[in-house]
Amino acid sequence: MKLLLDTHVLLWWLADDDRLPAATRDAVSVAAEARFSAASVWEIAIKRTLGRLEVPEDYLEAVEASDIQLLSITGEHAEAAGALPRHHDDPFDRMLIAQARIDELTLVTADRRLPDYGVPVLLARQ
Repeated sequence: MKLLLDTHVLLWWLADDDRLPAATRDAVSVAAEARFSAASVWEIAIKRTLGRLEVPEDYLEAVEASDIQLLSITGEHAEAAGALPRHHDDPFDRMLIAQARIDELTLVTADRRLPDYGVPVLLARQ
């Protein structure tokens, strides 16, 4: 399975947070491919600057040291994200949906609204 980690799942993975179910952690560990989006990096930077999120300064180095690979945002991703139906207004989540669809990835998320977009989703819920 090829996976795309939602921002919160990426952070839970890095922090070994109990909110990430063991089954989901195992799925990420054995995935043929695990990716995180440049949109997640952008979202983390914004929330950190606003004081809404505390993340270690070296989190990108920690991700790079793992087997989770960065997925860049392309023009095709941006066009697809902008054209999605309005099930969800979070621009970062909409980008992840577009990337999952175009790159044929299963989105790993705890957000129960994202399956409404018809992309494969692995719900990371206890």
